[in-house]
Amino acid sequence: MNDNIYATPVAELETTEKKEHSDLATRSARLLGALIDGIISLVVIFPVMFITGFWEKAMEGSLPIIETVYLGVFGFILFIVLHGYLLAKHGQTIGKKLVGTRIVSVISNDILPLWKVIIFRYLPITIASNIPVIGQFSTIVDDLFIFRKNKRCIHDLIAGTKVIKSVDN
Repeated sequence: MNDNIYATPVAELETTEKKEHSDLATRSARLLGALIDGIISLVVIFPVMFITGFWEKAMEGSLPIIETVYLGVFGFILFIVLHGYLLAKHGQTIGKKLVGTRIVSVISNDILPLWKVIIFRYLPITIASNIPVIGQFSTIVDDLFIFRKNKRCIHDLIAGTKVIKSVDN
């Protein structure tokens, strides 16, 4: 405390902006969670690719577009099978659970119903990423949005979600 009665008054203020972003997951936690989920998916999907001959056809460059679509649909269903229960109950994928983060509504901080998470958060980006040529760029742009102040990627903006630190991991 300043004993100078003529000094300018000083008060400690907490801005709502700082408070708003204090519960957000770190960028590194989000990245690590996504990497874990990606590794889990690869461990499951690579054997399927080899057994079905998909891998060999892809390496030869003789892969019909319909088979690519089938693999994309299979991968999306696999994602739901692997992560659906945790997403529905806790707003988490396996990777998010391991790193201590969760997906919640940006408005209410509630866990969204599974169908909303799947249809609005994951499906649009999955479809966009599978479009020849521009798909790779759409994924990169989506990922780069994490460097904004609110750390929300395009898929978060579409779904009305944010990723926060999980208290009860």
